[in-house]
Amino acid sequence: MKKFIENLPKAELHLHIEGSFEPAQMFEIAKRNAIDIPFNSVAEVEEAYKFDCLQDFLDIYYQGAGVLISENDFYDLTYAYLQKCAAQNVRHAEIMFDPQTHTDRGISFETVIKGISSACADAKTKLNISSFLIMSYLRHLPEESAFKTLKQSLPYKHLIHAVGLDSSEKGNPPSKFKNVFEASVKAGYIPLAHAGEEGDASYVWEALDVLKIKRIDHGNNALQDSKLIAEIIKRDIALTVCPLSNTALQVVKDIKDHPLKKMIDLGLKVTINSDDPAYFGGQVNANYSAVQEALNLSKSDLYELAKNSFNYSLLPKPKREFYLAELELYYLQATKKI
Repeated sequence: MKKFIENLPKAELHLHIEGSFEPAQMFEIAKRNAIDIPFNSVAEVEEAYKFDCLQDFLDIYYQGAGVLISENDFYDLTYAYLQKCAAQNVRHAEIMFDPQTHTDRGISFETVIKGISSACADAKTKLNISSFLIMSYLRHLPEESAFKTLKQSLPYKHLIHAVGLDSSEKGNPPSKFKNVFEASVKAGYIPLAHAGEEGDASYVWEALDVLKIKRIDHGNNALQDSKLIAEIIKRDIALTVCPLSNTALQVVKDIKDHPLKKMIDLGLKVTINSDDPAYFGGQVNANYSAVQEALNLSKSDLYELAKNSFNYSLLPKPKREFYLAELELYYLQATKKI
């Protein structure tokens, strides 16, 4: 089964590029930029990457991002992630980035977007991986700050496909960002949002009805409300689920208790993703393997999850169909059906 997962063509739809920052690379870039970090070794950083909740994670996440200064830093961070994608047969990645994490400390929007997008362009040529960028607003900051980020993004609109909403969920409901999401959609961005990770089902309702999102990032707590489940299915909206993230942040106590199989059985369209792989113990293949083993998923289950990753991507239909054909051929060969 491990080999089946390794070779399975797939897309990753929920990945924070700042959360792909491996300890060794953090040390390397901090040294390059002569920035002191409060750790003496890679081992110390790895030990700090153990959390009890979302806020514990966010504290070190923002600290790590603070060593990113130049366009080259953002390029190296992004290209390193895309190289890992190539090694895992990830054919398409939809990458979230948090401009405010950087602009609030004096790094220009231009520096961030040029570094990330240049790495994506090179990966398409050299690694044969397609990618889209999702500009995420930080929900713990005021909506006014998000509007500033939206304005900064407009000269680079051609490089960005969608807007998202992440960071501390509790106390920062989607309705807080109603106006900036409306403005973002008018600017041509597709609306997405984290909802139902820490927040209850009402946060998911707001993301759907107030922000008009096209995909739900996480969505675990949608299971609290049967009417909400039915509405998500009716609207044909997918959930970008992140199993190892959920266990690392205690959203789910044990991977064996993860609701992914229940979601599938209820008829929800689910995808598997890594969220912040450097911090949560594994890239996307590790997430597939963890839930496969814990929940006894079949090759057919894994095939459907990979199929969802392409069907609910932001790719245009011809490219989706190309990847889906590749996936189907692999599945039929791997299960000896042809």
